[in-house]
Amino acid sequence: MKGAEVVEEESVAERCDVRRAAGDAQDDGALSLRERKKRLTRQRISGEATALFLERGFDEVAVAEVARAAGVSTMTVFNYFPRKEDLFLDRIPEATELVVGAVRGRGADESPLAALRRLALDLLVQRHPLGGLGEGFEHFFRTVLAAPSLRARAREAAEEIEAALAGALAEAAGGDPARPDWDARLAAAMIVAAWRTLYAEVVSRQLEGDPVQEVAVEHEAVIRHTFDVLARALPDGGPERS
Repeated sequence: MKGAEVVEEESVAERCDVRRAAGDAQDDGALSLRERKKRLTRQRISGEATALFLERGFDEVAVAEVARAAGVSTMTVFNYFPRKEDLFLDRIPEATELVVGAVRGRGADESPLAALRRLALDLLVQRHPLGGLGEGFEHFFRTVLAAPSLRARAREAAEEIEAALAGALAEAAGGDPARPDWDARLAAAMIVAAWRTLYAEVVSRQLEGDPVQEVAVEHEAVIRHTFDVLARALPDGGPERS
Protein backbone atom coordinates (compact mmCIF):
# COMPACT_ATOMS: atom_id res chain seq x y z
CA MET A 1 0.00 0.00 0.00
CA LYS A 2 2.89 2.36 0.73
CA GLY A 3 4.13 2.01 -2.84
CA ALA A 4 0.70 2.80 -4.21
CA GLU A 5 0.50 5.88 -2.02
CA VAL A 6 3.84 7.12 -3.32
CA VAL A 7 2.75 6.59 -6.93
CA GLU A 8 -0.47 8.50 -6.24
CA GLU A 9 1.45 11.37 -4.62
CA GLU A 10 3.81 11.54 -7.58
CA SER A 11 0.94 11.51 -10.08
CA VAL A 12 -0.80 14.33 -8.20
CA ALA A 13 2.37 16.41 -8.25
CA GLU A 14 2.89 15.67 -11.94
CA ARG A 15 -0.65 16.79 -12.77
CA CYS A 16 -0.06 19.97 -10.84
CA ASP A 17 3.19 20.62 -12.73
CA VAL A 18 1.46 20.05 -16.08
CA ARG A 19 -1.29 22.50 -15.18
CA ARG A 20 1.29 25.02 -14.03
CA ALA A 21 3.29 24.73 -17.24
CA ALA A 22 0.17 25.03 -19.39
CA GLY A 23 -1.06 28.07 -17.50
CA ASP A 24 2.32 29.77 -17.67
CA ALA A 25 2.75 29.28 -21.41
CA GLN A 26 3.54 32.58 -23.11
CA ASP A 27 5.85 34.02 -25.76
CA ASP A 28 9.32 33.45 -24.33
CA GLY A 29 10.71 35.44 -27.21
CA ALA A 30 9.42 38.58 -25.52
CA LEU A 31 11.54 37.89 -22.44
CA SER A 32 15.25 38.49 -21.98
CA LEU A 33 17.53 35.57 -21.05
CA ARG A 34 17.69 36.89 -17.49
CA GLU A 35 13.89 37.12 -17.26
CA ARG A 36 13.48 33.59 -18.64
CA LYS A 37 15.94 32.23 -16.08
CA LYS A 38 14.15 34.00 -13.26
CA ARG A 39 10.82 32.68 -14.45
CA LEU A 40 12.14 29.11 -14.63
CA THR A 41 13.64 29.41 -11.14
CA ARG A 42 10.32 30.66 -9.79
CA GLN A 43 8.48 27.77 -11.43
CA ARG A 44 10.98 25.24 -10.09
CA ILE A 45 10.69 26.55 -6.53
CA SER A 46 6.90 26.62 -6.62
CA GLY A 47 6.74 23.20 -8.27
CA GLU A 48 8.91 21.59 -5.58
CA ALA A 49 6.92 23.36 -2.87
CA THR A 50 3.62 22.19 -4.35
CA ALA A 51 4.78 18.57 -4.46
CA LEU A 52 5.91 18.69 -0.82
CA PHE A 53 2.74 20.44 0.39
CA LEU A 54 0.48 17.97 -1.43
CA GLU A 55 2.41 15.03 -0.04
CA ARG A 56 2.77 16.11 3.59
CA GLY A 57 0.51 19.07 4.19
CA PHE A 58 1.29 22.78 4.13
CA ASP A 59 2.04 23.21 7.83
CA GLU A 60 4.34 20.18 7.92
CA VAL A 61 6.86 21.52 5.39
CA ALA A 62 9.46 24.17 6.24
CA VAL A 63 10.63 26.73 3.69
CA ALA A 64 14.18 25.42 4.17
CA GLU A 65 13.01 22.02 2.90
CA VAL A 66 11.55 23.64 -0.19
CA ALA A 67 14.83 25.44 -0.78
CA ARG A 68 16.82 22.20 -0.56
CA ALA A 69 14.45 20.41 -2.93
CA ALA A 70 14.70 23.26 -5.45
CA GLY A 71 18.49 23.54 -5.11
CA VAL A 72 18.45 27.16 -3.94
CA SER A 73 19.00 29.03 -0.69
CA THR A 74 16.18 29.90 1.70
CA MET A 75 16.89 33.57 0.98
CA THR A 76 16.35 32.92 -2.73
CA VAL A 77 12.98 31.34 -1.99
CA PHE A 78 11.91 34.45 -0.07
CA ASN A 79 13.23 36.69 -2.84
CA TYR A 80 10.70 35.08 -5.17
CA PHE A 81 7.96 34.41 -2.62
CA PRO A 82 7.91 36.85 0.33
CA ARG A 83 5.43 34.63 2.18
CA LYS A 84 5.34 30.87 2.55
CA GLU A 85 1.66 30.86 1.54
CA ASP A 86 2.55 32.36 -1.84
CA LEU A 87 4.61 29.27 -2.67
CA PHE A 88 1.36 27.33 -2.93
CA LEU A 89 -0.99 30.15 -3.93
CA ASP A 90 1.48 31.33 -6.54
CA ARG A 91 -1.13 32.33 -9.12
CA ILE A 92 -2.42 35.34 -7.19
CA PRO A 93 -0.46 37.82 -9.37
CA GLU A 94 -1.69 36.02 -12.49
CA ALA A 95 -5.30 36.26 -11.29
CA THR A 96 -4.95 40.00 -10.81
CA GLU A 97 -3.35 40.41 -14.23
CA LEU A 98 -6.08 38.41 -15.94
CA VAL A 99 -8.93 40.34 -14.34
CA VAL A 100 -7.40 43.77 -14.91
CA GLY A 101 -6.26 42.75 -18.39
CA ALA A 102 -9.76 41.64 -19.35
CA VAL A 103 -11.14 45.08 -18.51
CA ARG A 104 -8.33 47.07 -20.10
CA GLY A 105 -8.08 44.88 -23.19
CA ARG A 106 -11.79 44.57 -23.93
CA GLY A 107 -13.26 45.29 -27.35
CA ALA A 108 -14.36 48.77 -28.32
CA ASP A 109 -18.05 47.88 -27.93
CA GLU A 110 -17.56 45.49 -25.00
CA SER A 111 -18.43 46.48 -21.44
CA PRO A 112 -16.10 45.61 -18.53
CA LEU A 113 -18.67 43.12 -17.23
CA ALA A 114 -18.98 41.42 -20.62
CA ALA A 115 -15.20 41.11 -20.78
CA LEU A 116 -15.12 39.52 -17.33
CA ARG A 117 -17.90 37.12 -18.29
CA ARG A 118 -15.84 36.09 -21.31
CA LEU A 119 -12.79 35.58 -19.10
CA ALA A 120 -14.72 33.36 -16.67
CA LEU A 121 -16.02 31.20 -19.52
CA ASP A 122 -12.58 31.00 -21.14
CA LEU A 123 -10.98 29.83 -17.89
CA LEU A 124 -13.63 27.12 -17.60
CA VAL A 125 -13.07 25.89 -21.17
CA GLN A 126 -9.30 25.88 -20.70
CA ARG A 127 -9.60 24.02 -17.37
CA HIS A 128 -7.30 26.71 -16.09
CA PRO A 129 -6.44 26.42 -12.36
CA LEU A 130 -7.89 29.89 -11.78
CA GLY A 131 -11.18 28.63 -13.18
CA GLY A 132 -11.28 26.13 -10.32
CA LEU A 133 -12.27 23.09 -12.39
CA GLY A 134 -10.03 20.27 -13.57
CA GLU A 135 -8.93 16.69 -13.04
CA GLY A 136 -7.04 16.30 -9.76
CA PHE A 137 -7.76 19.83 -8.53
CA GLU A 138 -9.42 18.44 -5.40
CA HIS A 139 -5.98 17.61 -3.94
CA PHE A 140 -5.04 21.27 -4.13
CA PHE A 141 -8.31 22.38 -2.53
CA ARG A 142 -7.98 19.92 0.35
CA THR A 143 -4.50 21.21 1.09
CA VAL A 144 -5.78 24.78 1.20
CA LEU A 145 -8.76 23.91 3.40
CA ALA A 146 -6.53 22.04 5.86
CA ALA A 147 -4.27 25.07 6.46
CA PRO A 148 -5.78 28.15 8.18
CA SER A 149 -2.94 30.35 6.91
CA LEU A 150 -3.66 29.37 3.31
CA ARG A 151 -7.36 30.12 3.75
CA ALA A 152 -6.47 33.51 5.23
CA ARG A 153 -4.10 34.27 2.35
CA ALA A 154 -6.82 33.34 -0.15
CA ARG A 155 -9.15 35.86 1.50
CA GLU A 156 -6.45 38.51 1.31
CA ALA A 157 -5.94 37.68 -2.36
CA ALA A 158 -9.62 38.31 -3.05
CA GLU A 159 -9.28 41.74 -1.43
CA GLU A 160 -6.19 42.49 -3.53
CA ILE A 161 -7.97 41.48 -6.73
CA GLU A 162 -10.99 43.56 -5.76
CA ALA A 163 -8.83 46.65 -5.23
CA ALA A 164 -7.08 46.15 -8.57
CA LEU A 165 -10.39 45.62 -10.35
CA ALA A 166 -11.82 48.77 -8.79
CA GLY A 167 -8.92 50.73 -10.26
CA ALA A 168 -9.45 49.18 -13.70
CA LEU A 169 -13.19 49.90 -13.59
CA ALA A 170 -12.55 53.49 -12.54
CA GLU A 171 -10.12 53.88 -15.43
CA ALA A 172 -12.65 52.39 -17.86
CA ALA A 173 -15.19 55.00 -16.71
CA GLY A 174 -12.73 57.86 -17.22
CA GLY A 175 -11.70 58.16 -13.58
CA ASP A 176 -8.45 57.87 -11.67
CA PRO A 177 -7.38 54.22 -11.28
CA ALA A 178 -5.26 55.17 -8.27
CA ARG A 179 -8.31 56.63 -6.52
CA PRO A 180 -11.38 54.67 -7.66
CA ASP A 181 -14.67 56.28 -6.73
CA TRP A 182 -17.52 54.70 -4.83
CA ASP A 183 -19.25 53.32 -7.93
CA ALA A 184 -16.08 51.58 -9.12
CA ARG A 185 -15.38 50.13 -5.67
CA LEU A 186 -18.96 48.93 -5.28
CA ALA A 187 -19.00 47.32 -8.72
CA ALA A 188 -15.68 45.58 -8.03
CA ALA A 189 -16.95 44.29 -4.69
CA MET A 190 -20.07 42.85 -6.32
CA ILE A 191 -18.16 41.19 -9.14
CA VAL A 192 -15.51 39.64 -6.87
CA ALA A 193 -18.18 38.43 -4.42
CA ALA A 194 -20.00 36.75 -7.32
CA TRP A 195 -16.76 35.21 -8.59
CA ARG A 196 -15.90 33.87 -5.14
CA THR A 197 -19.33 32.28 -4.91
CA LEU A 198 -18.85 30.66 -8.31
CA TYR A 199 -15.43 29.36 -7.29
CA ALA A 200 -16.70 28.00 -3.97
CA GLU A 201 -19.49 26.15 -5.75
CA VAL A 202 -17.22 24.45 -8.28
CA VAL A 203 -14.74 23.51 -5.54
CA SER A 204 -17.52 22.01 -3.42
CA ARG A 205 -18.80 19.91 -6.33
CA GLN A 206 -15.35 18.46 -6.96
CA LEU A 207 -14.71 17.72 -3.30
CA GLU A 208 -17.99 15.82 -3.27
CA GLY A 209 -16.64 13.65 -6.08
CA ASP A 210 -18.84 14.86 -8.95
CA PRO A 211 -17.37 14.11 -12.41
CA VAL A 212 -15.48 17.06 -13.85
CA GLN A 213 -17.25 16.95 -17.22
CA GLU A 214 -20.66 16.91 -15.55
CA VAL A 215 -19.70 19.84 -13.34
CA ALA A 216 -18.33 21.74 -16.35
CA VAL A 217 -21.61 21.58 -18.27
CA GLU A 218 -23.64 22.75 -15.31
CA HIS A 219 -21.09 25.32 -14.20
CA GLU A 220 -21.14 27.06 -17.57
CA ALA A 221 -24.84 27.68 -17.09
CA VAL A 222 -24.22 28.94 -13.56
CA ILE A 223 -21.54 31.37 -14.79
CA ARG A 224 -23.89 32.77 -17.44
CA HIS A 225 -26.73 33.13 -14.93
CA THR A 226 -24.44 34.81 -12.39
CA PHE A 227 -23.27 37.41 -14.89
CA ASP A 228 -26.85 37.97 -16.03
CA VAL A 229 -27.70 38.82 -12.42
CA LEU A 230 -24.71 41.15 -12.22
CA ALA A 231 -25.78 42.80 -15.49
CA ARG A 232 -29.15 43.68 -13.96
CA ALA A 233 -27.36 45.28 -11.00
CA LEU A 234 -24.79 46.97 -13.27
CA PRO A 235 -26.81 47.82 -16.41
CA ASP A 236 -23.89 49.72 -17.98
CA GLY A 237 -21.54 46.78 -17.43
CA GLY A 238 -19.63 48.69 -14.79
CA PRO A 239 -19.61 52.16 -13.21
CA GLU A 240 -20.96 54.93 -15.40
CA ARG A 241 -18.44 57.00 -17.34
CA SER A 242 -17.73 60.29 -15.61
